Amino acid sequence: MKAAIYPGHGAAAVIETIADPEPGPGEVLIRVERCGICGTDLSMTRGELFDFGPGSQFGHEYGGEVIALGKGVDSHRLGDRVSVLPSGACGHCEGCRGGNHILCHAAPGAMRGFAEFAAVPASIAIRLPRVLSFADAALVEPLAVSLYGVRHAGMQPGDRVLVLGGGTVALYAIYWARRLGAGRIVAMSRSQRRRDLCLAMGADGFVPFGENEAGELTEALGGAPDIVFECIGSEGMLAKSVQHARLYGRIVSLGFCTHADPVMPALAAMKCATIQFLVGYGLSDFHYIADQIDKGHVDPKTIITNEIGLGALPAMMATLRGANNETKVHVNCRAS
Repeated sequence: MKAAIYPGHGAAAVIETIADPEPGPGEVLIRVERCGICGTDLSMTRGELFDFGPGSQFGHEYGGEVIALGKGVDSHRLGDRVSVLPSGACGHCEGCRGGNHILCHAAPGAMRGFAEFAAVPASIAIRLPRVLSFADAALVEPLAVSLYGVRHAGMQPGDRVLVLGGGTVALYAIYWARRLGAGRIVAMSRSQRRRDLCLAMGADGFVPFGENEAGELTEALGGAPDIVFECIGSEGMLAKSVQHARLYGRIVSLGFCTHADPVMPALAAMKCATIQFLVGYGLSDFHYIADQIDKGHVDPKTIITNEIGLGALPAMMATLRGANNETKVHVNCRAS
């Protein structure tokens, strides 16, 4: 089969022909239909501290069709549409006890979405209703990242919410904050490019970064935010979050910045601000989204701006590292 391989040390991904996988006991074989390109795919193929490592397959926002069952699998049927939770769970480590698969370091992962086929444990292949598309299947994982963040923010009905950023995590943080009871929501970003998407996802206003951002934010929100979701992951964004949070405000970092990002503790202390760092999701989040994805106020697929074949992945990754007009790019793993 064809699969994307990261050579390591910051080299560009390559498409190679490798052996077709076979499902082992307790596994299902999936024909991968769609896999989304995530900012993590870009940051973890730079050869830096957080790196996939030489020879790795990757791709974690994916879904497809079950085409073979391993021994002992009775939870799935051939033809099932599934979304894959890309992290396994041993079930007994500290990370698993907290309900977050990403924090389990004992079970093998399943980040193999940029490939024609993938054999994965049946327990992390989440069955989807037939009314959902394969594009929907590839959006469950990024939806789960933001759902986990919003659920753990301690949001109360009517809370004023600021979302920093206009990328996928930010857009879906707006989506879930709106669905789960936020009051006014304002998005703040460096560029106006995704203003319309932010508003479509449920934001009441959009404020660009700039000299007047504090005043514009207060006017748009009706006061300082109760919760700030930092969804950019660049240096300086934690400090900006502290700047805008209200007294006793909550800051939730979902940006997964892989570089040092200084914060002046005294400024945060003078607001008694709470800063929380989150990553990942649980199996329950995937099941909830599979059941609810078609019941929201807007179609989550609205953020998809492009679909490419598997062979075009390396070039698209290079494009996404620079200035571009994309939001969410999906790879059709059945197309060359």
